Amino acid sequence: MLISIPDVLNAEQVAHARQLLDAADWVDGKGTAGYQSAKAKDNMQLPENSPAARELGDMILSSLSRNPLFNAAALPLQIFPPLFNRYSGGQSFGTHVDNAIRIHPSAPVRIRTDLSATLFFAGPEEYDGGELCIEDTYGVQRVKLPPGHMVLYPSTSLHHVTPVTRGARICSFFWLQSMIRDDSKRSLLFDLDLSIQRLGRDLKNNTVAEQTSVQLTGVFHNLLRQWAEM
Repeated sequence: MLISIPDVLNAEQVAHARQLLDAADWVDGKGTAGYQSAKAKDNMQLPENSPAARELGDMILSSLSRNPLFNAAALPLQIFPPLFNRYSGGQSFGTHVDNAIRIHPSAPVRIRTDLSATLFFAGPEEYDGGELCIEDTYGVQRVKLPPGHMVLYPSTSLHHVTPVTRGARICSFFWLQSMIRDDSKRSLLFDLDLSIQRLGRDLKNNTVAEQTSVQLTGVFHNLLRQWAEM
């Protein structure tokens, strides 16, 4: 399941982030790449322990905790602290798959990467190229979103970033372990959750609809109880 999540950050938060990111000292991005992906990776990155990375990472995680679409789609259990990258001057990232396991930088916790996320800070008009190309069952999906918007997709997907030939592409990227390991089961729960929400909105003060909504909510939670890994 590939899903775009709009307005993870508002305009004020994006503007503040850009001030910090534009003034930051960037380093070679190969430091967080695995052996195979390091061969394909050509970008710049904020050091994980930099004050800007910590502040902006906390801001992103706080916003995501209040985002109903993200929580319905991801059913997050553990989230790796957000990282930040920058592409310019022809930089790109060749086709790769993300590492299966990440070790949390501030705790002895291993995180299984079920889902990958990219949150955009530069507008599409600010740079040429830089599309995130994700291979899924429907072919290659090309993603280039407005500032503050995020794409969420299975970490098992092959993906790449095309060369940035003008301007700079600035993003946050991170991974998360879901309570639901299997993408197909997670997609079913997401569709069921959205259907319950629509039913509740569209058929207010309808006794039959309310009973149906309660029954479907029970199905959702019983499936979640059966499938969830904690």
